[in-house]
Amino acid sequence: MFDTQFKRQVENLLEPAGISINGTNAWDIRVHDSRLFQRILAHGNLGFGEAYMDAWWDCDAIDELFFRILHNRINKKIATFGIFASSLAGRIFNLQIPSRAFTVGERHYNTGNDLFSLMLDTGMNYSCAYWENCNNLEQAQQKKLQLIFDKLKLKPGMKVLDIGCGWGGAALYAAKHYGVNVTGITVSNKQAQFAQQFCNDPSVSIKLCDYRSLNDKYDRIYSIGMFEHVGHKNYRHYFEVIDQCLAKDGLCLIHTIGGNEPSTSTDPWISKYIFPNSMIPAASQITDAYEGIFVLEDWHVFAHDYYLTLKSWHQNVQKNLEKLNQQYSERFFRMWKYYLLSCAGAFRARKLQIWQILLSPQGIKGLYRVPR
Repeated sequence: MFDTQFKRQVENLLEPAGISINGTNAWDIRVHDSRLFQRILAHGNLGFGEAYMDAWWDCDAIDELFFRILHNRINKKIATFGIFASSLAGRIFNLQIPSRAFTVGERHYNTGNDLFSLMLDTGMNYSCAYWENCNNLEQAQQKKLQLIFDKLKLKPGMKVLDIGCGWGGAALYAAKHYGVNVTGITVSNKQAQFAQQFCNDPSVSIKLCDYRSLNDKYDRIYSIGMFEHVGHKNYRHYFEVIDQCLAKDGLCLIHTIGGNEPSTSTDPWISKYIFPNSMIPAASQITDAYEGIFVLEDWHVFAHDYYLTLKSWHQNVQKNLEKLNQQYSERFFRMWKYYLLSCAGAFRARKLQIWQILLSPQGIKGLYRVPR
């Protein structure tokens, strides 16, 4: 009886989005365990995601499913204690203190270089690509790097800092194509080990450290997909560190995921299984943090490009399942699929954004057209 009542509640929630239970559309939910409905109502996306990992339900188009859920704001109609608790904890505690800085490296970026090397492009770029006039992931990632480094006006011999360098692809590209000297930092020991071998270039130096330990001076500073791990209690200090390390005539570029409203926590499922201690900043939180320190030179938005990037990553994983099967469980693959495609749906629905923010300490003098 209760299962029927819970099912009816979920069906009523999904109806405005055109989503059916056991329907015939690719985005409909096929239910294998009737306990799913209570789990959704009690735990929201955490319960929905864990139920998918446990094979309680399936869907042929998870990205379309999430696009419809988020576009119709169905997620706002389910308030759970877990969401309240994580938001409250984020307000009270600093979950991104230095002693916790390496957690995301250990839990996510150390998942396995074999997985990431088969999922990503050859440059191992784990962030949104730029798809303008591009037909594949390889081209789009190189276009993104060119866009960033042209905005920064890199010149040969410059000293450049890459905060959150990942596997070193961006640093190596800058060194090879722009003739600069790059220091990359990461909180993942597997990334650092890989990057040191991958770059194998005297112009690139890779360090395992937190950004708060930096004290050198650089002509240019950028971070690609790292600001999401800083946390709202640390945003101001983050920009203070950059200000301390950046030359007075320098430039800084932040490439980050953004949200439409301020938050003090992230989605409970994402936090538990993918990016612990992560937090998506709102535009107001970023501007509040840098105002009085930096001058805004440009704010570039291209959110749909991340939908295309995530879909490409998922396709790469699917193509390489046989190579990965011996290292990862079926539950892991279901988790990873849910991660990639639910996030793809969120970007398509514009619940999540991609921003490139160009800043200078004193304002660029004279005429400067920011490349697009």
